[in-house]
Amino acid sequence: MSLWSLQHYVLCVVVVLVVVILVVVAYNWVYLKRTREANARQKEQNAHLALVLFAGRLRIWKYLPATRHYLFLSEEGSMEQRYNPIDFAQFFDRDDFETLRSTIFDICEGKRNSAVVTLVSNAKDEAFLRHYEVTVSVDRRDNRGRVTSILGIQHDVTEEYRRQESVNQLLLRYHTVFNSSLIDVVYYDAGGVLRDINERACQTFGVSDRNFVLENQFLLKNNPIFADFDIHSMNNTRSSSIVDFSQFVDPIYHTEDFGLMGRKMYYDSAINPIHDANGKLVGAYMAGRDITEMVESYHRQKEGAEKLHKINESIKSYISNINYALRITNIRLVNYYPKSFTLEMSDNITQSQMRLSQLRCIRLATPRFRRTVSSVLNRMDHLSPYNINVNIETEIRDKKGRQIWLLFNMVPMLDANGKVERYYGLCREMTDMVEMENRLVVETKKAQETELLKQSFLSNMSYEIRTPLNNVVGFAGLFTAPHDEADEPAFVEQIKTNSNNMLMLVNDVMLLSSLDANMVEYHKEYVDFAKTFAAHCQMGWSDALPQVKTIIDNPYDSLVINIDEEHVGKVIKKLCWLSALTLKEGYAKARCEYRRGELLITIEDTGDGIPEEGMAHLFDRFVHNYDDQLLGTGLDLPIVQAIVRQMGGTIELDSKLHHGTTAWVSIPCEVQSVEKRREEITSDTTENMLL
Repeated sequence: MSLWSLQHYVLCVVVVLVVVILVVVAYNWVYLKRTREANARQKEQNAHLALVLFAGRLRIWKYLPATRHYLFLSEEGSMEQRYNPIDFAQFFDRDDFETLRSTIFDICEGKRNSAVVTLVSNAKDEAFLRHYEVTVSVDRRDNRGRVTSILGIQHDVTEEYRRQESVNQLLLRYHTVFNSSLIDVVYYDAGGVLRDINERACQTFGVSDRNFVLENQFLLKNNPIFADFDIHSMNNTRSSSIVDFSQFVDPIYHTEDFGLMGRKMYYDSAINPIHDANGKLVGAYMAGRDITEMVESYHRQKEGAEKLHKINESIKSYISNINYALRITNIRLVNYYPKSFTLEMSDNITQSQMRLSQLRCIRLATPRFRRTVSSVLNRMDHLSPYNINVNIETEIRDKKGRQIWLLFNMVPMLDANGKVERYYGLCREMTDMVEMENRLVVETKKAQETELLKQSFLSNMSYEIRTPLNNVVGFAGLFTAPHDEADEPAFVEQIKTNSNNMLMLVNDVMLLSSLDANMVEYHKEYVDFAKTFAAHCQMGWSDALPQVKTIIDNPYDSLVINIDEEHVGKVIKKLCWLSALTLKEGYAKARCEYRRGELLITIEDTGDGIPEEGMAHLFDRFVHNYDDQLLGTGLDLPIVQAIVRQMGGTIELDSKLHHGTTAWVSIPCEVQSVEKRREEITSDTTENMLL
């Protein structure tokens, strides 16, 4: 290759290199210029964005689900350093941050696209906590639709929150003052419509439901107290009113809604209209109070002054009556003064009538009570704080010649320092009471004798049971001994008779025991007693001798009463059985009658009767033989008496020797219907009907 060719080749290479360098330099210069311009525009936009964020108290941060980091946009428009969840959580309250995290996770999982969360700052050095309202939404997604970035716009709402809190506090103070006022406060708007009323006014006007009154928009002109005022023309007005609400019967006044019907009220009030800056009426406040009690108190005081003289006279009369009562009842007022060792007695409130020294008090007591009197006086001298209660027998005698007993009931009276100053009480004559107690001692002895009688009763009962039992055993034993076969029917009859007697006795003892233990139950029901009365009588007279006439006097075709028919029937059967038990001839008669809430049953017979000495023991147990007159097992009349008394009734018997016996039973009941017979049925007709 020639030298020129080589030079030409080198020159071309150099030229190419220079061109390439120039192109690269030009491209870099253009690229750098565009980059600077882009950075300037970006910085300007970030600055504008930061200015907007600062003006709106906003901050923007991003959450990256991949790294779970948070990125804040600084005020200069650049992104600050990353925060991990633990560091980011330090900015907020723990519970609020947990709510924020839960919301972010929901958005990442696609459960929602955006949400608004309220947070409170966790700053310890600030004077008050800041409140934020954060709007969380999806920022970016990948090509698969998964969330790769979440945008959070954090708005500082502290000022709004504080402003709202201030308004709430102001409203709270307003309502507190309004409702806790010691006077009635009512607010009407410019249209004269009731808008608010405090609790004190509700009590004054008898408002039971405050919301009901406010919802019905009651008008000022319909308030009888302010009916004559015009809200648009009034100034600050003070008034005192006497309102008789019984005169306002027109429904427009709504006095029934305010609980003021029939009431007369004295009311003192003031109305203050409220205007805005332009002088336009906004509303009016009414403040007042019910002075009815004050006025009535004044009237009462005036009436009291007039009654004071009468009261003084009444007090004098009252004292006179007390003094009279003390004299009539033989009660004396007693005062004992430990300082002077004296006892004062009087039947007069205003003055003392008798003053006794300690020695005199001891001398007045009988010798066996002088030590007791001395002990009581010694206790009072030592200022015992306990009550004094002692009963003393004295040497004084009454008109009947009895030694008088005095009961002292005294209590300690304390001075201003709480120390015993004296003893005050009553002295009552207890002579009659002591005599009664002595009689009670005698009665106690009699009760003990009654206990012995009870034991005797048990012995008699065992004897009564053994007697028929021995007869049964005895006659049964005759069958195994040598005997005449002709006597066997008599043996069997005796065994039957004694067995029946023993069975009756056992049944009566068991029934009486149940009655004594109140174990018998009574069941009342409505029955036609007129239809069952004859059957009960017939069953009671079933063992009567043929020559004995039985008469039933039943004046009713129908008598429906509420009664325990079973136990009444037992009473009738036993009385009828006893009436015919010793009756060999003559008649036995039974009658029923309803009178004024009671069923009256009469059983009479013409038997031998009961001697006078036996009448006092008719209802004693196991008393069944008076003057050789056998009266059953001895438990029949006690059983009848117990049944009748437990049904609330009474039983009486009257008998004369050789003149028959009559029993009257009265049992309370309720009647439903009564139908008497139209014509009298004679005794013979009744007897024929029964036969």
